[in-house]
Amino acid sequence: MQEALQEARQSPPKPSNFCVGALLVDMDTGEVLSRGYTLEVEGNTHAEQCCLIKLAQAYRLPEERVGEVLPPSTAIYTTMEPCNMRLSGSLPCVDRIIRTKTTDGKTAIKKVYLGVKEPEKFVGENQGRTKLEEHGIECIHVPGLEEEILKVATAGHEK
Repeated sequence: MQEALQEARQSPPKPSNFCVGALLVDMDTGEVLSRGYTLEVEGNTHAEQCCLIKLAQAYRLPEERVGEVLPPSTAIYTTMEPCNMRLSGSLPCVDRIIRTKTTDGKTAIKKVYLGVKEPEKFVGENQGRTKLEEHGIECIHVPGLEEEILKVATAGHEK
């Protein structure tokens, strides 16, 4: 989670989004497969989305097929609960994670480690964790960094 927080610190602070960091990790080897932070990739992109886009680009695949190259024990670490609603109309990160399937149609990302629940500032109560768990994806809160994560996440917001 410390590495995901380092990614979040690279996100440009804005009053209209949270600065979030994420890592795709092979849990068998500990290898970081991809890193991302809010607004890293062109457009109004979220950290989890950037991880998936960058990995897809590395393999010259469309983002929705990136699960085909993920190891069977892939997890994503994210400083904030993945979004379940986007005001921009983009596909929410929860749906991006759920649709990431292996070639045999199984869930490619089996665990989501998260630092904090998404604050209710933009879209109200986020149901991201609930939706992930309904699709068989285990969500694990990593305690201890909440204060620092929220400080970084809300950089650029009015106090």
